[in-house]
Amino acid sequence: MTQPVGVILAGGQATRMGGGDKGMLTLGDSTILSHVIDRLEPQVAGLALNANGDAARFADLGLPVIPDSIEGFAGPLSGVLVGLDWAATQGATHIVTAAADTPFFPCDLVPQLMLAAEQAGTDFALAATPDGRHPTFGLWPVALRDDLRVALQDGLRKVVLWTDKHGCAMAQFPDDAAFFNVNTPDDLAKARAMI
Repeated sequence: MTQPVGVILAGGQATRMGGGDKGMLTLGDSTILSHVIDRLEPQVAGLALNANGDAARFADLGLPVIPDSIEGFAGPLSGVLVGLDWAATQGATHIVTAAADTPFFPCDLVPQLMLAAEQAGTDFALAATPDGRHPTFGLWPVALRDDLRVALQDGLRKVVLWTDKHGCAMAQFPDDAAFFNVNTPDDLAKARAMI
C-alpha cells in the first residue's frame, strides 16, 4: 500500500456550537484546525480539506478545499466520498480522514491504521479506543468510491453500516482522550484546559 493522502472532515454544520466553523476556533496560540493539520500533514502524501460554503475563508491554509458532492449535509460519509474522488485525481489508492474538531488525535494515526488493515488482510480500517469506534478517523480505499456513492444516493448515513459491510479492520488506540472532539462551548473550554 502506498502512502495515503489525507482529508480533514469539516463539512458539518456545527449546530451544537451555534454554527460556523468549529475548526477555526482558537486553541492555544492557533486554531483547532491548525492543530489537526499539524498532526495529520506529516503522516500523509498530500492533504485536502472537506468543507462546504465559501472556500475563500480557508485560503490562508494553502490546502485544496473540496465540498460535499451529495446534497443536504449527508454526514461524514459524504466527506469521505469527495475525499476519495479527490484522491483518485491525485493518483492515490487510499485516503486517511481526520475530523476538524479533534485536535489531540494520535501522531501515529496513519501507520497504525495501515498496520491494522494489513494485519487483517483488508483495504481499510477505522480507529477505535476502549470506548468504541471513531468512524471519522479511518483509512479508506479509493477503489470503493463508486460503491460508497451508490450507498449514499440510496440514503445510507451511518458510517459503520457501510464499513462493516466491507470487512473494515479496527486500529486499537489505548487513550480515549486522544479522540476528544469539540462539539460544544463546554468542550472547547475542556480542550483549552487540555492544551
